Amino acid sequence: MPKIGRPPVLDHVKKREILAIVAMGCSRRTAASYVGCSPKTILNTADRDPEFAAQLRRAEHASEIEYLQRIRNAAKKEQYWRAAAWALERINPEDFAKRPPRSLTPEQIAALLLQLADVLVAELPVGAYRKRVVKALDRLLARLGLNRSPSANQAAEEGQNDGS
Repeated sequence: MPKIGRPPVLDHVKKREILAIVAMGCSRRTAASYVGCSPKTILNTADRDPEFAAQLRRAEHASEIEYLQRIRNAAKKEQYWRAAAWALERINPEDFAKRPPRSLTPEQIAALLLQLADVLVAELPVGAYRKRVVKALDRLLARLGLNRSPSANQAAEEGQNDGS
């Protein structure tokens, strides 16, 4: 017995239109507006229809590949060096993207946090507060994949061993 219910919002024609629009480099939002649905409808349809989801991914990647190929071709010509710089800034932003003046890299922030942890452990009065702060710092640093310095570890242990 066939299912009775609401017909799908995206019929075969609308799906083809969405795929064509996305393949040209437009967003799903633009495609949704063009066919008269919401972007969520495209997402829901892709969730229910694996074939459409695969076609949608290929369409999105096709436009990206085409744009990157054009940038790459332009960058091969010396007078269009900006195309190469643009691509590097976006592909590897940690190394090539412009940063605001006086901004810190993730590595500099990690070093600063470690130094701050060392200062806190060294300067806090020995006792329960110090132990709680040390535990909280250890949890925070562990989440970031960092460890306190050996001198900070020694200072923390001395604070825990003196019975305060």
